[in-house]
Amino acid sequence: MSSCIAFIGGGNMASAIIGGLRRAGHPAEDLLVVEPFEAQRERLAADFGLRPMAAADAALSRARAVVWAVKPQLFQEAAAPVAPHVGGALQLSVMAGLRADAIARATGAARVVRGMPNTPALIGQGITGLHASAAVTADDRALVEQLLQATGRTLWVDAEGDLDTVTALSGSGPAYFFFLVEHMVAAARALGLDEAKARELALATCGGAAALALQSGESPTALREKVTSKGGTTHAAITSLQADGVGDAIERAVKAAHRRAGELGDEFGRG
Repeated sequence: MSSCIAFIGGGNMASAIIGGLRRAGHPAEDLLVVEPFEAQRERLAADFGLRPMAAADAALSRARAVVWAVKPQLFQEAAAPVAPHVGGALQLSVMAGLRADAIARATGAARVVRGMPNTPALIGQGITGLHASAAVTADDRALVEQLLQATGRTLWVDAEGDLDTVTALSGSGPAYFFFLVEHMVAAARALGLDEAKARELALATCGGAAALALQSGESPTALREKVTSKGGTTHAAITSLQADGVGDAIERAVKAAHRRAGELGDEFGRG
């Protein structure tokens, strides 16, 4: 019997990975999903031709890799029926905060890769920070990169603790961007522009600025200074932001997310 990739949890992030694998020609019968919610099982069946399981069983013993995509607070409960079947498999976690030693303890597996993706993975434009435990092989790393290829970029970090920073920066980062756009649109509406036009302008501006920054070899500071002529409109806006302490507020926000990522590991990683 051929090996398979197993997913514990079939929500948005699992669906993004599964969708990429199916588009790349991965057979549906070699993708196992344990998903307790019937409505989500029906979606997975309709979208990807899968036959998800409501509960773990011995079929999981075929898995060469297990992708953990449940909420961190549900991990211990979810792991109990899975562990007897997957101890020899590579474990790939996309759960925030949960540390590799807790995953290894709960699954009986030595080979654990932790990943922190973000929601642009749903359209193939994400970035996932990755950390491998000592037992993970070069082939294991290649398999992880293959699994995540369709979701966007991957970036390996050397220290597991760095994943809390990845979580705070890129994992939570899309929400910071959406929050900024919300208020850019609100300001434009207050100045008389209709919502559709304001939204299109704000999103195109932010998307174009990100693309420019990715392609340019210049720092964000240098790029900002290029469009901030002293006495001009941009200078007025940046001066207002600085006076309101927005830069410091952003740094505090990222640090708050970092702190919470560590707390999640403490709260839900006890076996």
